[in-house]
Amino acid sequence: MSLRPRALITGASSGLGRGYARTLAAEGYDLVLVARDEARLSVLAEQLQTAQNIHAEVAVADLSTRDGIDAVIDIIATQPVDVLINNAGFGLRGTLLDTDIAELNDQDRVLTVAVRELSLAAARRMQARGRGGVINVSSLAAVTTMGQYAASKASTLVFTEALAGELKDSPVTVTVVLPGFVRTEFHSRLGVERPGPGLIWLGVDQVVRESLRDARAGRVVSVPGWGYRLAALAAPAVPRPLMRWGSTGFSFARSRRR
Repeated sequence: MSLRPRALITGASSGLGRGYARTLAAEGYDLVLVARDEARLSVLAEQLQTAQNIHAEVAVADLSTRDGIDAVIDIIATQPVDVLINNAGFGLRGTLLDTDIAELNDQDRVLTVAVRELSLAAARRMQARGRGGVINVSSLAAVTTMGQYAASKASTLVFTEALAGELKDSPVTVTVVLPGFVRTEFHSRLGVERPGPGLIWLGVDQVVRESLRDARAGRVVSVPGWGYRLAALAAPAVPRPLMRWGSTGFSFARSRRR
C-alpha cells in the first residue's frame, strides 16, 4: 500500500475539481477522482500518473442519485482518505418557477445532500484516525437569493461551519470555500454568458492555491481573491431587501441570455 497521502475529489473532471487534482498530484498525493464522465476522468488520471508518478483511481458516480452517493461513501468507508474535497457542481438555466421539481431536487442532492453525507462519513473516519481535512466548495452566492443554487450553497456554508465547530478540538480541519466568479466551463455548459467585466473573474489556480492555503491554516471559511473577501465582509451589512433586489436583477439578466 502506498504511504502517500490520499485525496478524494468530487467533480474532478473539469474546473476547480480538475485544478485541485493537478495541484495535489504535484504535491505527491494519490487521488480518487469522482465524476460522471468516465472518459474525461480516465484521461486526467493517466496524465497525472504519468506526470507526477502518483496513483489516481477513477470512480464514476452520479451524485444526484442515491446509488452514486452510496458508492462514494463506500470508498470512504473502506479506503483511507486524508483529504476530501466536495466540489461537484450542478447548475440550472431556468428560474424556480420554470424548473421541474425533479431537477431542483437533483441539484439539491448534489450540492447539499452529497456534501453532507460524504463530509460526515469522512470526518468520522478522520477523527478516529486522528488526522484529515474536509474542504467543501460552496459559493459566494450563498449570501444572495439567486434561486435553489444559492439556497443549497447557503446550506453547505452553515453545515460546514457547524461541523467545523464540532471538530474544533480535534486534528481534523473543515473548511468551506466561497468562490466568486471563476473561469471554468460552468457557464458555457449552462449556455449562459459570463456576467460582469473580466476583472471580476478569478483563475482556477488562484482559487485552488488560496483555498488549500486557508484549509491548511485551519481556517473555517475561505474566500479567494481580495475583492471577494471584501465583498464577503460587507455582505452581512447589506439590507436583505437590497440583496433580494440585486439577486433578482441578476437572475432576470441570466434568463434573458438563454
